[in-house]
Amino acid sequence: MPRLPDDAPAAPGATVRTVDVRRWRAGHVEQVPDDVAEEVPVAFVYHGIPHVVMLATPQDLEDLGVGFTFTEALVDTPGEIRGVEAAMLDDACELRLTIAPERFSALLLRQRNLTGRTGCGLCGTETLEEAIRRPAPVGAGVTIGAAELHAALKDLQKQQPLNARTGSVHAAAWCRPQSGVQIVREDVGRHNALDKVIGALLRAGTDASAGYLLVSSRASYEMVQKAATAGVTLMAAISAPTALAIRLAQDCGMTLIGFARDDSHVAYTHPHRLV
Repeated sequence: MPRLPDDAPAAPGATVRTVDVRRWRAGHVEQVPDDVAEEVPVAFVYHGIPHVVMLATPQDLEDLGVGFTFTEALVDTPGEIRGVEAAMLDDACELRLTIAPERFSALLLRQRNLTGRTGCGLCGTETLEEAIRRPAPVGAGVTIGAAELHAALKDLQKQQPLNARTGSVHAAAWCRPQSGVQIVREDVGRHNALDKVIGALLRAGTDASAGYLLVSSRASYEMVQKAATAGVTLMAAISAPTALAIRLAQDCGMTLIGFARDDSHVAYTHPHRLV
C-alpha cells in the first residue's frame, strides 16, 4: 500500500497528495513519489438540513453547489438559488445553500439517500420519475465547424493542470463559437466537473445556450440530462454515449457527439449544428 508522507492528513482544500510508490518499468523497480488526486466527502446542506453527500475534488465547490442544485431540478430557475458557501472541515466539506422558500418546502418532500459515490449521477433517487427526468426541449442554439470543435478539444487537453499531475480526473469545458474554450473545471467525478462548469456559468450570469460543452468522459444519460437542463444545445464527449443518452438527446433536440478525438468524431443526434 502507498505510504502517505509522515502519515499526515492532507491540508483542507488540497487537491493533490503525494504518496510513495514502487514503480515497475521494463523490469526495473524504483521507489518514487507520485501525485494523486484528492477526493473528499462534500455534504450539500440546504437551510441547515443535510440533503446528500458526494465525493468530489475540493476545488470550485461553490460552482459545484450551484450547478448541482440547478441540474438536479431542486430549483426551477437560477434566481431561486439565494446563496452558497463552502466550509472546509478537517477531512470533508459542507456546501451550505439557501434556496427560495417554496423550493425548500418541495425539497423536504423529496426523499434521498444521504451517501453518493464519486460524482454518481442518480445515486439516492427514490423514484423512476426522479431518475428519468425529461428536461424541456432545447432551443436553436449554436452551430460550429468541425475544425473549430477539434481545435477546442486540443485546447482542452492543455487546460487540465490537475489531470496533468495525477492522470485521474475528468474535465468539462464550456466553449463559445469562434472564441474557443472559455471555462474549464476538473473533478474526480465526471458529473461533478460538468456541474461545476454549469454552476460557474450560472454564477456569472452567462447564457449557457450561447456555447457548447466538451467532456472528457463518456456521455451518459445524466450528463445529457444536466446539459439539457442548462439549455445547452451541443455536447461533445471524448468517449461513447449510452443508448439512453442518445434517446434523451434526440427527444430534447440536443446535438450529441461521441468519440470526439483530434481528427475524428461521431454525431449521434441532430448533426445540423456541426457544419
